[in-house]
Amino acid sequence: MGSSVKKKRDKKKDFQKQKLKVGKARPQAANFTDTSFKSKAIVLSTQSLNINAPSSSDQFSHHLSLLTSRSDTQRKESLSYLTATVSSRPVGSPLPQPASILVPKLLPLFLDGSNGVRNQLLKLLRVLPSGEVEDLIEKILLYVRAGMTHLAADIRLSSMDILGWLLEVAGEALVSCAGGWVKTLRCFLAMLGWSNEEASESWSTNKASFGKAGSEGKTLVKILNTLGLFLKIGITEAETIEHVQDINFFPLSYVQYHMLPRRSNTYASLNLFGSHRDEDNQMYEQCGERRKILSSKFLKALEQGLESARQEGGEIGRAAAVITKIITQSLHDLEADEV
Repeated sequence: MGSSVKKKRDKKKDFQKQKLKVGKARPQAANFTDTSFKSKAIVLSTQSLNINAPSSSDQFSHHLSLLTSRSDTQRKESLSYLTATVSSRPVGSPLPQPASILVPKLLPLFLDGSNGVRNQLLKLLRVLPSGEVEDLIEKILLYVRAGMTHLAADIRLSSMDILGWLLEVAGEALVSCAGGWVKTLRCFLAMLGWSNEEASESWSTNKASFGKAGSEGKTLVKILNTLGLFLKIGITEAETIEHVQDINFFPLSYVQYHMLPRRSNTYASLNLFGSHRDEDNQMYEQCGERRKILSSKFLKALEQGLESARQEGGEIGRAAAVITKIITQSLHDLEADEV
């Protein structure tokens, strides 16, 4: 009986207000921790005392791995370091990492949500050797087309800058790779809101959204200029065969046509060991083939869309007039070839 009374008394203490007396310290809590001590040093058990700094190759690989960081600032700073390292290397020296390793790490950043990251990425792409880019053009173009059809207007505009850089460094490889001609043209029409209905005779346009109000004009000019450069490279004959002095005696006739090719995988268009390709994924290496595809599939949508753009006047009208001139000259050359 005594123990039960004690339990009740102890339990009752938890609900009684403690009386404090002047000059008497408050009693310490049960979980009190004494923090009155002072320490002269903090010792880290995992602290490294190695006097050897990491090599430039290790630092390059480290910053390359940081491109997947969740922090926008970290990704931008890593891209800035990579840009400085690649641009400051001696002329003719190889990249710190092969392009086959470096470029695939950069591709997901084409769709990055930060404008600063995408702008810094473009600076890095511009210092890469053009010869290293041509071999990876198909992989790069997949992400460029994904950016051209992205829901975010800023990413769609950034894809135009990247596509413009690609056309400058590897334009011929871009328009002649698998899917590089037809699929890219479809993405341009989707960006501009020019509907291309092959099954019907009607043509329609839906005004595309280009982000902030008041910037539609400059944005449309950028897209039209990039489209004009794309069409100029794709359907304009380029002098790719060097002039070789004609020799009139056998067996040195037509020497220029029997020289070794200057690009790798010359017979890729035959698709000897790959899966079957549809018309959109075919490789159109000849300018005449690209002209025929343009005339049969996209000519009507382009002509009516360009006519609508020319009526707006200003920079938009001038850009549309340049594209119209390129297409007209191409169709004239196509008719001359058929005759």
